[in-house]
Amino acid sequence: MPIARRTFLESALVLAGGAALSTEGAQAASDENATLGHTPHTRFAVNVEMWWRKLPFLARIQNAAALGFPAVEFWPYEGKDIDATVKLCNELKIEVSQFTAWGFRPGLNDPKNHDQFVKKIDEACKIAKRLNCPKMCVVGGDDQPGMTQAQMHDNIITGLKKAVPIAEQHQVMLILEPMNIRVDHKGHCLYGSAPAIRICREVNSKFVKINWDLYHMHISEGDLCGHLKEGFDQIGYLQVADHPGRHEPGTGEIYYPRVLRQAYELGYRGYVGLECNPLGA
Repeated sequence: MPIARRTFLESALVLAGGAALSTEGAQAASDENATLGHTPHTRFAVNVEMWWRKLPFLARIQNAAALGFPAVEFWPYEGKDIDATVKLCNELKIEVSQFTAWGFRPGLNDPKNHDQFVKKIDEACKIAKRLNCPKMCVVGGDDQPGMTQAQMHDNIITGLKKAVPIAEQHQVMLILEPMNIRVDHKGHCLYGSAPAIRICREVNSKFVKINWDLYHMHISEGDLCGHLKEGFDQIGYLQVADHPGRHEPGTGEIYYPRVLRQAYELGYRGYVGLECNPLGA
C-alpha cells in the first residue's frame, strides 16, 4: 500500500502557488494508482484549519474538493456558517470526517466542567448530524493545579461516561485526542497511547474511541506500528503529519508507507486526517 512521497510534496506546491499539479507530479500519482485524495487503500481528509490558512473557510473546502480529496476535517464548529457548509459539501460531494466538539478549555479533566461538557456534546451532536459527520474530537485539557495525572484521567473517564448516552443516541463517535508535550502542548494532561487506551476501555462504549494522531504519538512514544497493534481496538480515527516541522508526510523522519500499511492490515478503513502544515502554504 504505497503512499506516494511525491504526491504529498506536489500538494504543497499546489498550496503555495495555486497552480494545478505539474505533469510530472500528476504522472507519478497516476503511475502508482494514487491521487492527492487517496491511495488504493487510504482515503485522506484535509484539515482545512491548517491548509490554505489565508483563504475564507468555504474556499478551503472548495480547494480540497478541486484537488480530489473526498473529505475535510476542521476544528471548532462555533463561528462557522454551518448551513453554508452543509450546502457546499452537498454540492461538491465532499464529506466532513470529523470536527472538534470540545477543546482545551475548560478542561474535561476537571469535574466542575462536566455539566457544561455534556451540554456542549448534545449541541455538537446536532451539528454533526446536520453535517452528516460521524465523529467529533474531544480534548482532555491542560494540567489542573492540585491534581495528579491519574486523578485528571479519572475525571476524563467520568466526563466521557456522562456523555455516552448522548453520543449513542445520535450515533456520533467521540474521539479523544492525546497530544504531545515535548513540542506542541506543554502542560497538557493526556499524551501517549497507554493512558488514552485505558480511558477509553474504562468508558467502554463503541462511541468513545481515540483520535490517534500519529504525529503526536511519534513524538510522545515512537514505535508507531507496535502501539497501533496494541491499541487498535480503541482507534476511532487516524491523523498524520511528519516530524520535525509538522509538515506533510514525506518531509520528515516518519516512514508513513509502513505505518499506514500497518493500520490497513489491522483493519482500519476510516479516513486519515491530514492535520499538517504543508510546506510553502
